[in-house]
Amino acid sequence: MLKKTIIFIPIIILIISTTLVKNSTKRLDKKIFLVKEDLRALEDIYELVLLDYNYLTSPTKLMEYSQKYFEEELKKKNYRFKNF
Repeated sequence: MLKKTIIFIPIIILIISTTLVKNSTKRLDKKIFLVKEDLRALEDIYELVLLDYNYLTSPTKLMEYSQKYFEEELKKKNYRFKNF
């Protein structure tokens, strides 16, 4: 009887510890997946914003757009700021 108990208790402890480790690993995998998905979405947005910024803010592109779409409607303005 004692011999069966000595063998049975470590097996139960191993089963319980394996279950706990497995569950915590699943939770960590879910968190890692969610973080990677959020990061991927943010990287896509960043690439689009960077493309938009680089494409639209280059002076040559702005001059091309002004000549192509606005013809003579746009005029340069000089802003003078007062010193406070």
